Amino acid sequence: MNVLKSLAIISVLGIFFIPRYSESAISCSVVIQDLQPCVSYLTSGSGNPPETCCDGVKSLAAATTTSADKKAACQCIKSVANSVTVKPELAQALASNCGASLPVDASPTVDCTTVG
Repeated sequence: MNVLKSLAIISVLGIFFIPRYSESAISCSVVIQDLQPCVSYLTSGSGNPPETCCDGVKSLAAATTTSADKKAACQCIKSVANSVTVKPELAQALASNCGASLPVDASPTVDCTTVG
């Protein structure tokens, strides 16, 4: 009986200490939340993006570290960009104008298969 109890404890502990190899991608709701302050700028703005927009861009850039995150963010950005009309020049320059690096432009034509 002691052997079974020991095996049970080892099994339970093993669950907590086994490295996680699966990549968990960022959710679209997080991407949308980060970029929401940029929508009015991207659709009808000019000049430099507002600080709240850049804060979101930087937050998203920090959150998209894995290949799975970058691909998921790309798909989300692409689907949102398809539902609103953004100014292409503002979308392409958004990350650099905010001093950040995003895996994709906020464009409906981006190829997400090349991201990551």
